[in-house]
Amino acid sequence: MKAALRQRAAELGFDDCRFTTAAPPASAEKFSGWLAEKHHGEMNWLERNADKRMDPQKVLPGANSVIALAVSYQTENPSAICHLPSAGIIARYARYTDYHDVLGERLKKLTQFVNELGGAETRSLWYVDTGPVLERDFSQRAGLGFVGKHTNVISRRLGNWIFLAEILTTLELEPDAPEKNHCGSCARCLTACPTQAITAPFQLDARKCISYLTIELKGSIPVEFRPAIGNRIYGCDDCLAVCPWNRFAREGNLMKPHGRADLAAPDLIDLLQLDDAGFKARFAGTPMLRTKRRGLLRNVCVALGNVGDATALPALEKAARDPEPLIAEHARWAIGQIRL
Repeated sequence: MKAALRQRAAELGFDDCRFTTAAPPASAEKFSGWLAEKHHGEMNWLERNADKRMDPQKVLPGANSVIALAVSYQTENPSAICHLPSAGIIARYARYTDYHDVLGERLKKLTQFVNELGGAETRSLWYVDTGPVLERDFSQRAGLGFVGKHTNVISRRLGNWIFLAEILTTLELEPDAPEKNHCGSCARCLTACPTQAITAPFQLDARKCISYLTIELKGSIPVEFRPAIGNRIYGCDDCLAVCPWNRFAREGNLMKPHGRADLAAPDLIDLLQLDDAGFKARFAGTPMLRTKRRGLLRNVCVALGNVGDATALPALEKAARDPEPLIAEHARWAIGQIRL
């Protein structure tokens, strides 16, 4: 049965497929402590469904197994142009059609296959970064990869440029052997973090993380973190990019046709001109719609302030009069940085 599931998963484009039990995740207590310390910032949904994340039976009563899946979004030649100061940097995973949609379509088919294998009584639920599941724990316990010091999952076969997904099912499947941690003495990710958000090995304060600041945070970006953001406008890959396990990473076939070349190095001033309709048209079908216009242009203003190019001043002065206060405030900050 496992062999059939792995074969079907591979046919659907998944790069790895492993199995574990639906027992509560080992890190449940640490997760509770992390929430108590408010390291999740304004991601209140993590608190609201914490009990489900710590007990799969509250997600799917009668769950016996978890099918852990991975899809690589490694590219053979990541664009070097995205590091030019005149361009904005978008996290690599977001330079595609929204992975929730791409993987979700395949997960539906794989879940149907699981239920057909198990018979009429089998019930299953699938998630791709959306459900109340501590997916990194299940991935490690299933042997898909290990949680690195940067708190992301690293696969020894795929590196850490991977999307995770899982299927909870009442079907009983023999678990695979868990993966051990293979970070050793390496601390590259800790030193690479621009804001020191990785406060210790395996500990992340999301409130300092550039991915959180540019995506999850809905209000004003704290002034003390703005210079460290550089010209990043959606997410940050620094801790992932330095991981030595990426030498084993290989390009994933599933995401490759969904790449968005126009998101490799977008011009910051052009982005600042977008009205709401223009924003929606430009980023339709991508994860970047999550930030809404106000969030993205907030980030663009910060990036332009850090780039320090005076040719951006007319666009920033216009943005400083934007009806959206969040954009106007960050535009004024950027103008001040350029005129220093």
